[in-house]
Amino acid sequence: MKIFSSKQLYEADKVTIEKEGIPSYNLMERAGGYVYEWMHKRLQGQPVPIKVFCGIGNNGGDALVIARLLLKNGYNVDTYIVDCNDKRSTDFLKAYEALKNEVKKWPEIIKGVENFPEISPQDIVVDGIFGIGLNRCPEDWVKALFVKINESKAYTLSIDIPSGMYGDRGLDKDDIVVHSTFVLSFMSPKLAFFLPETGKYINMWDTIDIGLDPEYLATTPSDVKLISKPEIQQMYKGRSQYTHKGMFGHSLIIGGSFGKMGAVQLASKAALRAGSGLVTAYVPQIGVPILQTALPEVMVETDNFNGKVFEEIDFQTEANAIAIGPGMGTDEKTVAAMESFLKSQKAPLVIDADAINIIAKRPALMKQVPALSILTPHPGELERLVGKWDDDFDKLEKTAKFAKNHNVIIVIKGAHTITVYDMQLYINTTGNPGLSTAGTGDVLTGVITGHLAQGYHPMEAAMMGVYFHGLAADVAVNQYGIEGLIAGDVTEFLGRAVMSLFEKPEQEGAQAPPQQ
Repeated sequence: MKIFSSKQLYEADKVTIEKEGIPSYNLMERAGGYVYEWMHKRLQGQPVPIKVFCGIGNNGGDALVIARLLLKNGYNVDTYIVDCNDKRSTDFLKAYEALKNEVKKWPEIIKGVENFPEISPQDIVVDGIFGIGLNRCPEDWVKALFVKINESKAYTLSIDIPSGMYGDRGLDKDDIVVHSTFVLSFMSPKLAFFLPETGKYINMWDTIDIGLDPEYLATTPSDVKLISKPEIQQMYKGRSQYTHKGMFGHSLIIGGSFGKMGAVQLASKAALRAGSGLVTAYVPQIGVPILQTALPEVMVETDNFNGKVFEEIDFQTEANAIAIGPGMGTDEKTVAAMESFLKSQKAPLVIDADAINIIAKRPALMKQVPALSILTPHPGELERLVGKWDDDFDKLEKTAKFAKNHNVIIVIKGAHTITVYDMQLYINTTGNPGLSTAGTGDVLTGVITGHLAQGYHPMEAAMMGVYFHGLAADVAVNQYGIEGLIAGDVTEFLGRAVMSLFEKPEQEGAQAPPQQ
């Protein structure tokens, strides 16, 4: 699914109006009508008190259409105009006149704190105060209204985007956002829904088609895409009956140090579960008995030093994909070994954990990283790699430029893991808070490496690895619960996650923000 920018959505409105030869107000009626139908389908005439808060722009006009239709069909509705300035959009005024002409219960005007209505937890609040066009901080009394809505604990339905949230930029320090129980987003979700600083204000979301020009939407490129089951199905390569292990690649996992051999074990087993035909772990000699005991399916190579950390990286394995970093540490001997290793590599690598930290300390090493290598940092590692950022949008911009400059793929791990390459963002849709536990990043490294070894393009390996890693956690959490989930459980459910590709299509409906 494409995620469009605010500018693109405004252009889609314009193109639709021109192609259909209709007034812009017709789109407002259409959008408000579809939201009304969505609400009516769920409420079925129930007498629940509904409070509709309308701004004075087009988002407020949409809300006025919704309020009018609810009132005309017998719902218990109070409508409020949040009169924050003198600039009313033309279509808002038309929607306002239509409401006054068709129903007896006119809106109340809110000009300040003294006009605030009481809001109870039993109410439904329709938030149509500000839309994607918000470009400045709201007045203090409007912020106070947001706080009142949030503190009421009422079920809050935001139209297109929560009020106070910007369409294409992050929040300022003093910004306040409506906490949305549900967001009905026009045509596509917004990028802000998937970022830590802004996504936390949304409990669930769904998209609603308001009839914008399909040709424009189909042919307009987007820098941001949502990756879900259909996209992964297109990438997946099945296996014929007449196959053998040599046809599915050899993964080499380089890592481990004294006390941290578990990271290599987790990554190696995950590479096997992801489908790699062969897996070898390259570890310091201290790790040989651990790997040979814990994972009999995995072969082991070591350096030539009897130490607790790497002093060299010199292996005999002919690998189709190599991962480096899990549990490796940043000892100076290990740093020197990694520098020498990078100079000899030409094929894409999977670079994780301490390997990223080593590169962050010695930025010149990025020149040695092979093109299309996959880096998998958590937020702290990413900051050390690309530098500090002002907000999540700035983080994405810095990461995209870094990836572009070095011709690499960066997997930004988080609640919605985002894969970045060539100035494009690919947002994952699987995962849950159970992944917030030690070792799950090592599992992800193994899953990506296992796919890379099987011959998938590095971008496919990254996206498939992220998707199956999150989906395995979604399956496993049903058995272990969020708090009880550990990294090894994710590995054990990888096969079940892949099998789910062939089950019935995902049901359409609300999306709860997954967490990792």
